[in-house]
Parts: sequence; C-alpha cells; structure tokens
Amino acid sequence: MLPDSTSLGVVSLRVSDVARTVLWYQQVVGVTVLAAAEGRATLGTAAGRVLLELREVPGAHAMPQQGRLGLYHHALLLPSRADLGAFLKHLESIGEPFGASDHRFSEAIYLVDPDGITLEVYADRPREEWVWIDGRVDGATEPLDARAVRAAAGGTWQGLPAGTVVGHLHFFTGDLSAAEHFYVQGLGFGVATDRFPGALFVSAGRYHHHVGLNVWAARQPVAGPQDAGLDRWELVVEAARERDAVRDRLQALGIAVTSDTAGHEAVDPWGLRVRVLARS
Repeated sequence: MLPDSTSLGVVSLRVSDVARTVLWYQQVVGVTVLAAAEGRATLGTAAGRVLLELREVPGAHAMPQQGRLGLYHHALLLPSRADLGAFLKHLESIGEPFGASDHRFSEAIYLVDPDGITLEVYADRPREEWVWIDGRVDGATEPLDARAVRAAAGGTWQGLPAGTVVGHLHFFTGDLSAAEHFYVQGLGFGVATDRFPGALFVSAGRYHHHVGLNVWAARQPVAGPQDAGLDRWELVVEAARERDAVRDRLQALGIAVTSDTAGHEAVDPWGLRVRVLARS
C-alpha cells in the first residue's frame, strides 16, 4: 500500500485559451502566476508552491454539463475553515456563481472555469471529527452552512494562502471494478469509502480521499486530446523505493509503465495519466 505520507503534486490541464483561464484563476481563485510562456502557464501560491500547469489546445472542446469519462473535478485544499470563509465572502463580493456542499469530513465550494472544468475549493474538518464505520469514512452531500462558514472568516481574502495544496482529484470512470484494479491494486491506495452510490473513494494514510472514482457519466465518451480536461496528475511518495514499488505493482498487473530518471508514468483505462514521483 501507499505510505501514509503520500500526497498529490501538480495537476496539468488542457484549456482552450491560457490567457483567459489564467485571468479567471487570478480574479476568482487568487492564484499567483509563477511562470508563463507561449500557450502555457504555471499557477500556484504567492509562496511559490506549484499547484496547476495549463497547456493551451486551441479550439479545445469545453466540458459538457453531463461530463466526459476522465476528469470530474480537481480540488484545492485550504489550510483552515477561516480561509474557506474568507473565500466564500470573496466569491459573493464579486458575484461569481458557485455551488457548495457539506461532506461531513470537509466543507466544499464548487466553481466552473471558462472551459467547463469544475474546481473544488475546500477545507477539511479536524480529523478527530471524522467518523469511521466498519473501516469506511462516513460522508454525505448535504447543504453547506454558509452562514457558519462565513462567520468563521479570519479576514478578507488575500489570494490562496501559503499552505494551499492539491487535496484530491475526482474522475468519471466507466467501471468501478476496473477503476479499483488500477487505483487500489495498482497504485496502492486503500478504499476510504464505498458508501456513495456509484462511487468509490480511495486514499493513503486514512485520508477521506485522494482520488474519487464514479460511474455517473459512464455512457459518455472518453475525453480526448482535443477536449479540455486533464493532461496529467502527480502522485508523490517519500522515497525512491516507494515510488518504484508502485511501478512494480502496476507492471505485475500487466499495466504499461514508462520511466525516466525522475519517476514513472502509467495511464488508467480512461486515458488519465499519472506520474509517480519521490520527494527524496
């Protein structure tokens, strides 16, 4: 299994217009542009943490409302509920439309970027408040108590706090058994919960989920290179031996892996590419 210290790294997205998407992330989310070149941009926090990479695919098809097999949403984890409250007040002040949910283990706000890609911005509840039943985390999709979150605000929104990280990813898949084969038996995540209809949530270190997998768009086509969506995501473990153990598990299952001096890459059954890296 993946070590408890496993985390997610940079999320790389295909977008139709990098300049338009960068502007949206700056104005709505409060990212800092860390690097920019023709048709590309790297976004993160003012402290220099890289969170997102954007690659322009001119004419890329926007994500339809019903989704495509591939990326459902990507999620930025804020350090505290106070940060989420400040963010909520910011969105209300600029009139940006959003959705919101209470998942019991976290409180979340959902936004849609100019290409129809959903971004979740969320804060975790303290781990001691999470409820585990028969080895599965108890979660739900309930209305957010916006008044309480707003009241928790620690000040005005000043952009993404330094401690913001990529918290999780959620994918549309065509089959949960095939998804479990790749993400649990292959990558080495543990099952955090299977209590949501048509979905499986997997994680390392008893997190509520690093990756969500669902079949809610199972009849839709797979996202291709001309569709806005996910290019690649990073799975980060502590040491090279743990990184290489992921490669060995995948290959033992007959899943193709490509490697270089930095890490290993594999592709799930729906074309989602993961790069496995080690911190040291």
